[in-house]
Amino acid sequence: MLLALAALPILSGCGKADGADAKPAAEASNKDKPAAAEAVPVEAVKAARRPVAASYSGTTSLEPRAESQVVAKTSGVALAVLVEEGQQVHAGQPLVRLDADRARLAVAQTEAQMRKLEGNYQRATKLVAQQMISANDVDQLRYDLEDIRAQNRLARLELSYTTVTAPISGVVASRSIKTGNFVQINTPIIRIIDRSRLEATLNVPERELSTLRAGQPVSLQADALPGQTFEGTVDRVAPLVDSGSGTFRVVCAFDGEGDTQLQAGMFGRLRIEYDHRADALVIPRAALLDDGDPAVYRVHDGKAVRTAVEPGYVDGEWIEIRKGLKVGDAVVTAGKVALRDGSAVTVIDAPPRPQAVAMSGQR
Repeated sequence: MLLALAALPILSGCGKADGADAKPAAEASNKDKPAAAEAVPVEAVKAARRPVAASYSGTTSLEPRAESQVVAKTSGVALAVLVEEGQQVHAGQPLVRLDADRARLAVAQTEAQMRKLEGNYQRATKLVAQQMISANDVDQLRYDLEDIRAQNRLARLELSYTTVTAPISGVVASRSIKTGNFVQINTPIIRIIDRSRLEATLNVPERELSTLRAGQPVSLQADALPGQTFEGTVDRVAPLVDSGSGTFRVVCAFDGEGDTQLQAGMFGRLRIEYDHRADALVIPRAALLDDGDPAVYRVHDGKAVRTAVEPGYVDGEWIEIRKGLKVGDAVVTAGKVALRDGSAVTVIDAPPRPQAVAMSGQR
């Protein structure tokens, strides 16, 4: 018993030493194990079906169908300006009356000479039959008579130019003279625009040549009239592609009369819709990756799986997916930068998406 009691302190000391060594060894073992990857918080939206429209959009300004810079065809003092800005005029309506005294005198002078030569020519034709005057003299008189008649017509034309008339029907957009001003020949004095139909011209990339044609519907949103949309049509498509810019002209027409508030010179955004899909699989455009071929991060079993897709039409914030996804697949829309293929993710609630479809610009 004495020997057993003496051995107890020794065994107790050995047990304590073994326990002390086991704890650091366990800690070292835990440090060697890799730490679990933290899940990346992302926002995701499920692929769904909805209508999409294929369209081309662009910006341009409205122009009147016809426009005329009215010029004076003769010089003179403006005795009367008969129209004001904003006034509706019709083709042929007098706009300005110039001093016509000199032109009237020229008409009277040529008429007097013409009557004299007509009498001389009539007498000469009678005398030539009696061989009292030569045929050459008769021919000279006939030539002089035709010449003075031409001068008389020219004088009458100059007299008509003293009344400046409207070449087209429309609205007086501006005038640059007042009563009493001296007007130089060929000087623009009044501008008239025909706003019964307004036109907007787009320079469209040649890749869209096969999709746009006359008669397609066009919608317009003018910056000066927010919240309003105006409907028109494609009036004509140029059959020639400009080799320098690689574009072709598309002219759209809008009604400028009636209750419309559209005015020439307004700047707006046009959308030409050329195709429509009633039941397309779509996702937000924000879900597309921009690092190469079209792809998205699809959320599957708590991980982000890079998935190649085939995009189709773009309609506002939505893009059609023709291959690669199915209805209900959740795709990451926010937080993509921090992801890699196979990254663990945690989907958080995203803010509600707007229901309205904005105007798009690409296919």
